Amino acid sequence: MPRATNSPASRKRRKKVLKYAKGYFGNKSKLFRYAKEAVQHAWQYAYIDRKKKKGNFRALWIVRLNAACREAGISYSRFIEGLKAANIQLDRRQLSELAIADTVAFASLIKQAQDALKTKASAAKA
Repeated sequence: MPRATNSPASRKRRKKVLKYAKGYFGNKSKLFRYAKEAVQHAWQYAYIDRKKKKGNFRALWIVRLNAACREAGISYSRFIEGLKAANIQLDRRQLSELAIADTVAFASLIKQAQDALKTKASAAKA
């Protein structure tokens, strides 16, 4: 009696992997062994880069905020410190959108942050 190989399921699995590898160069798109490896690496990179993307966007927002703050005569770190002292809880994404789209509102936030820093400094001296 011949051994059972579960041929339909195996073929389906291999075809699925080759479908994912479509567009890869050379053997990686034609042969299952190499396609499987390439697809696994691609999925690892995709997973890692989904995590990296969040950090990249945060860095972009911080660069934008720093540029907008410097134009107003305050550093980014002092601005964030002032916002925390003023108990204003906006994340960096919202702040960068404000800096780009609504400069008047952003200027008022800078003013509030500077005022909070002054009161914090005077409280520390006393």
